[in-house]
This record gives sequence, C-alpha cells and structure tokens, in this order.
Amino acid sequence: MDTGLKSRVALISGASQGLGRATATAFAAEGTHLALCARNVQALGQLSADLRERFGVQVHYEACDARDRPATEQFVSNAHSLFNRIDICVTNAGGPPARQFLETTQAEWEDAFALNLRSAIDFARAAIPYMQKRRWGRIVTISSITVKQPQPQLVLSNAIRAGVMGLVRSLATEFGKDGITANNVGPGYTATARLLELAARRAAATGKTEKEIEKTWIDQIPLGRLGKPEEVADAIVWLASERASFVTGQTILVDGGMYQGL
Repeated sequence: MDTGLKSRVALISGASQGLGRATATAFAAEGTHLALCARNVQALGQLSADLRERFGVQVHYEACDARDRPATEQFVSNAHSLFNRIDICVTNAGGPPARQFLETTQAEWEDAFALNLRSAIDFARAAIPYMQKRRWGRIVTISSITVKQPQPQLVLSNAIRAGVMGLVRSLATEFGKDGITANNVGPGYTATARLLELAARRAAATGKTEKEIEKTWIDQIPLGRLGKPEEVADAIVWLASERASFVTGQTILVDGGMYQGL
C-alpha cells in the first residue's frame, strides 16, 4: 500500500525510546526523512545511525527537552533549514508521575502541563507555518486512553491530556483550509518503560506483585494482551499518510478494545 510518505519530512519528539522510537522506525520504513529530538542524545545518535543504514533516509537529531519552548522552536527551525520542508509533526512526551490527587504538588501540575500539553502547542505553533506554505501537513499528537477513560492514580494525565483533544479539534477546524490535518492517538496499556514504572508504583501501593498488576490490566483488554509500541506507530503512520487524508480532528484509540464507550 502506497502511503505517500516517501521523501516527506517528519518531526518526532521524545524519539529516543518507547513510542517515539517505534514511530521513527515506522516512518523510516516508509522512506520518510526524520528530524528527531529527545533529552537522551546518545540514544538518539544510535537510533539515527541505525535508521540511516537500514532504510537509507536522512536523519537529523538534537537534544531537546519538550518543556523548553526556545529549544523546541530552535529544533523546528533547524530541521526546516536542513530539509527545506516540514510535512509531519508528531508530538510525544513521557507521562507525568502516577499520583493520587492529594499526593500531587503544584510543581507536578505545572510540569505535567508543560510536558504534555504546552509542548504540543509549541511544536504545532512552530511547524504549522511551514506546512501552510506547502498547503499540506499532518499534526499527530500522542496522548493516552486517559483522554477517554480516566485511570486510577493517573490524575495528572487524566486532567492534562484531555486538553490535547481540545487542541487537536481546534487545529483541525482552523487549518483544514490549508490542507493540514490534526489528529490524536491514545494508546491503551502498551509494553513500554512507562508501563513498568506504573506497575511498580501500583505494586508498592497495593502489596501485589508487578505481574499481578499487569494481569489486572490485561484482564480489562478484550484482546487479552498488552499493546506493542509498533502497533501504536502503525496508527500514527496511517494518520500521516494519504490514505487518511479525510480524517481530522479525531482521537484514535489503540487499546485492544479496552475503552467500552460508544
């Protein structure tokens, strides 16, 4: 299936591990050139070398904290200077810490806002003008199933990530006339380092083992297993492709059927 992504340019934040890394690999497999950023520049360098060798694509990478607006803007500007185009912007960032509401601090709320909502705003603000010039673009945010179905001990994520849905809807409405789509992907329980952290937290709070915690999650999933990062990446690539050119303003859950709403 021709996705129309060969030789396009995709920006991906948080690309050094987990969902971001899987997404970068999936785009490279389609022949998409990449601009990658994350805090772990060593892991980015290793990933970039691997993708160049395996898929023959160009890869630019920089150390960048998604909470740092000037650094974000500079990264997007550098990517455009190198490639002379930006077609796709995928905003990905690690989730905030697992907490009960009364355990949270003001600093944690502010950090969660900067990391999980404001970073998506900053990347979109920096990338969209370049997309407008070519009258083609794809904004894809990565959030969580929590935007549809809040989860225990994840009040920071439950609250902050819901704003991403409002942002995506607004961008879709405002920039559709420019040939730009905006969509959100909400992963369910997916086998990443973030999930291991959450399992450890819940195990400590309940006295159960991490394996027992994992089983409680799997029991909620009709497909009977955790998701794979590559499965989330495939949804992102599809939303960025020509095959999804009439899909905008949507949240696509990749959750194995866990969400039971209509």
